[in-house]
Amino acid sequence: MLAPRLTAEVLLAHALRRERVYLYAHPEEELTEIAWIHYGRYLHQRMQGMPTQYITKHQEFYGREFRVTSDVLIPRPETEHLVEAALARIGSGHTVVDIGTGSGALAVTLALEKSVSVLAGDISAAAVSVARGNAAHWKAPVQFFVGDLCLALAGRSVDVLVCNPPYVPQTDQPSLQREVRDYEPHVALFGGPTGLELYQRLIADASRVLRPGGWLLVELGYNSVGPVSEMLGGGWRHVEILSDLAGLPRVLAARYLPWSGKGEGGSQLPQSPTRDS
Repeated sequence: MLAPRLTAEVLLAHALRRERVYLYAHPEEELTEIAWIHYGRYLHQRMQGMPTQYITKHQEFYGREFRVTSDVLIPRPETEHLVEAALARIGSGHTVVDIGTGSGALAVTLALEKSVSVLAGDISAAAVSVARGNAAHWKAPVQFFVGDLCLALAGRSVDVLVCNPPYVPQTDQPSLQREVRDYEPHVALFGGPTGLELYQRLIADASRVLRPGGWLLVELGYNSVGPVSEMLGGGWRHVEILSDLAGLPRVLAARYLPWSGKGEGGSQLPQSPTRDS
């Protein structure tokens, strides 16, 4: 969450419909009655716990502004590590899918940074509506669908699957910050009793929709790296765990190479492939 002074400045700039730098360039300007009314309302909403991003309806992600509403999770800076990991694995002509797209920040970013077409889905129709608006704003080549994980992709295959799944354990709900607990959509936060349930289903889905040699990249929750890694069966190789700036495991990347008798370049694969870490 933003520091108090920064929050006050952001909300004041929002009330004035100006950029925050305007406040420093025009310190002598007096607020109109309408601006005071707006500012007072925004401050009241923030004091009630509403995140600043839901008040302003904006959040920056990977250098771009995205519209956010209470129908979508607020994009976090940590998810930019997932972007970097995906960009390193997306090639020309690849088909990319973003599962649980929310605001569409991840899908739009990948589409624009790599100039590839992206499929993006969410179980929430309201979230898809927000994401579709963001893609239109940035003129990003993203096609959207409403559906539970990869079910809507039946009959399609993709090269890269990215996902920032709900991974907060349901039992952690009482201890969450009220800004998160009371305002962000629970469907995008909670991954079941342990927080691991969506990972299990996602990995199973990924093995059905990824082409051989395709990549699965997921953001990791707290203490989930071990359990999620253990969910990867023999068809998954080249498993990498990427840490964030705090040194915490943040992204898991794994390549899907199911047994076919031949490896890349025609080499023979062992019957029980081991994971490379």
